[in-house]
Amino acid sequence: MVIKVFLASLSGSTAIKKKQQDVLGFLDALKIEYAEMDIASNEENRMWMRENVPGEKKPKNGIPLPPQIFNEENYCGDYDTFFDAKEGNQVFEFLGLPPPPGSKKKVPREEEEEEEIKEEEYEGEGDEEAKDEEDE
Repeated sequence: MVIKVFLASLSGSTAIKKKQQDVLGFLDALKIEYAEMDIASNEENRMWMRENVPGEKKPKNGIPLPPQIFNEENYCGDYDTFFDAKEGNQVFEFLGLPPPPGSKKKVPREEEEEEEIKEEEYEGEGDEEAKDEEDE
């Protein structure tokens, strides 16, 4: 599986450059192999990217901006969805890759238990405040 990052090597937009650097730097840090697909110097790459970004993911003008991320032919997302996956610690799922060996992946039951514990702690805080008010 090859992750393809469509980017523009010649972009006048500082925001696009920073987003591209963020994606590539994070993939490098995780040691995820990828191919840089330049849309500025290669018309085939530009046309392929434009044709393969799903319609609902294209901006109103119909032209998706880089970076756009694919796993082989499968669309993963743009910078915003990548960023959300990064913040949610779900980059491997976002990219359609198996998690690296030794990484801990929560099973749904563990997530439910954590939610229950948080709810109990939250409810308990209200009880303490009520006790404090009664003491006064």
